[in-house]
Amino acid sequence: MSEAEEDMEDGERGERIAKWLARAGIASRRDAERMIAEGRVKLDGKVIGKPATFVQPGQAVMVDNRPVANAQRTRLFRYHKPDGLVTTHRDEKGRKTVFDAMPPGLPRLISVGRLDLTSEGLLLLTNDGALARRLELPSNGWIRRYRVRVNGMVDEAVLASLGRGIIVDGVRYAPIEAGLDSRKGANAWLTVALQEGRNREIRRVMEYLGLTVNRLIRVSYGPFQLGALPAGAVEEVNPKVLREQLGLQQEAPPRRRAAQGPAEG
Repeated sequence: MSEAEEDMEDGERGERIAKWLARAGIASRRDAERMIAEGRVKLDGKVIGKPATFVQPGQAVMVDNRPVANAQRTRLFRYHKPDGLVTTHRDEKGRKTVFDAMPPGLPRLISVGRLDLTSEGLLLLTNDGALARRLELPSNGWIRRYRVRVNGMVDEAVLASLGRGIIVDGVRYAPIEAGLDSRKGANAWLTVALQEGRNREIRRVMEYLGLTVNRLIRVSYGPFQLGALPAGAVEEVNPKVLREQLGLQQEAPPRRRAAQGPAEG
């Protein structure tokens, strides 16, 4: 069922709990459905077991026994992720996460995709799980651009051939645009652009070419640029820009809302 069809079905019944949680910034709808299946979500004090449950105005929603606030207006932030942070809310190895590094005063945020532990640069963050899912869709056709430092002998003809796509260890990668920017000793800087953004795609492809990536910086994600944003800094995207780039209507929160509280490229 499409979102438009769901909206029509919801109407006076309220809003589907998984969608409500996504709009409240707790998690993506898929992750919200998993949380529901795990018995972590309560509606008016009772554990719910299916994502088709509807939330009505005035009902109280809790996740992990913590009250969840009404959904706020959709917000999007640019974050300059430094090396050494994990893109997750909880890390089983106890490593510091990007959310541990957030300055105070921000709403609960989730990431649009991920950057590896040692990757740097532009990471988009939002308080709206539905928006995060939308921005991750390959159908957007958005280009992700990276500055990549590699160690090894760079063959420009081989780099150019990546534009036809490549198969690495049985995995087919879509066309990648890659070009040599500069050389210094055994290292070289490349500019790499791709659409798919599979897990560790650039590192795996470069390794296949005999190159070792020793620095990887994402400089843009679709229309959003890293620009001069300092490492560790976070900056909200202007709501007007958000409307223009994504066609979002910055409307008042829908009337079907409830209670108080909080949820690699």
